[in-house]
Amino acid sequence: MSKTPSAAQALPTGWVVGVMLAAPDEPMRRWYFAVGCAEQARAEWVAVDRALTAGLVAESPVAGNEPVQALRALTPARMASLGLGEGEVRDLGWRHPRRWLG
Repeated sequence: MSKTPSAAQALPTGWVVGVMLAAPDEPMRRWYFAVGCAEQARAEWVAVDRALTAGLVAESPVAGNEPVQALRALTPARMASLGLGEGEVRDLGWRHPRRWLG
């Protein structure tokens, strides 16, 4: 018997999204958010809404980086292990979130 996850367990229920953001007195750089939303486009908008409360969001690519980019889908098991609930948004900061992307 194989131990592959069922299709329902493999479907994303959250996303890690990067938003190009210039916080006050900071340079423009990618800021990371974990969003407990299954739909990728909606998760990206939620991340932008949260980023707007922290500073200026890029309107066009910056140094070849898209202003908003979903970086990794999160499965229900991954969300549970990281403590992210459905509908929750977590600000991960500007450092590369290896724990969330791994």
